Amino acid sequence: MILYPAIDLKDGQCVRLLRGDMQAATVFGDDPAAQARAFAAAGCEWLHIVDLNGAFAGRPVNGDAVSAILGAVAVPVQLGGGIRDRAAIEGWLEAGVARVILGTVALRDPGLVREAARANPGRVAVGIDARDGMVAVEGWAETSDVTATDLARRFEDAGVAAIIYTDIDRDGAMQGPNVAATAALARAVSIPVIASGGVSSLDDLRALKESGAPLDGAISGRALYEGRLDLREAVRFLAA
Repeated sequence: MILYPAIDLKDGQCVRLLRGDMQAATVFGDDPAAQARAFAAAGCEWLHIVDLNGAFAGRPVNGDAVSAILGAVAVPVQLGGGIRDRAAIEGWLEAGVARVILGTVALRDPGLVREAARANPGRVAVGIDARDGMVAVEGWAETSDVTATDLARRFEDAGVAAIIYTDIDRDGAMQGPNVAATAALARAVSIPVIASGGVSSLDDLRALKESGAPLDGAISGRALYEGRLDLREAVRFLAA
């Protein structure tokens, strides 16, 4: 399993939200590139970046901050938030993003996801954010009537690199990930699944590893910023 440190961008700053609420943002720094360098120096294999403003606006907003991160580190970056058309997908991939994450558009326009995945093998992931098992979109502002598993299964033969599964009610709450739901999703599809939301300790990572599900990795943010999870220790643990 791989640990993906998260850098969530709001108004050019590194923040963490509580359960997706933009009004409940905690600022952890105003230099995203410096934060990326710190994570890279601690040994991370990937970085997980989210343009929060972009997720609500439906278009990239924090482009300058993302570009600064790309220029600051050599580790691969996966980016989500507001990427909803072919131009945005191709633009970020050409700019050096290793993998784009398509969330809202995966529900609204699955054909675009398939097209992008075919054109860019290994570089397109699907972000599935769920509230009580149902897919939420538009920066988590709207909850659909589609289950996370049903949406994931739509892309079984699409060639997507991974599914990033976030339990919204756990995100930023430091209460541990929804291991049961994440493991069930990973068992239901052949696409690699990355756990997100609530990962805040080595015990959480251990629970994910011991679930027996074929998980590709886990994303953590607030716990790393607050020192509750040591990145170097976590990387070593997952590599063992």
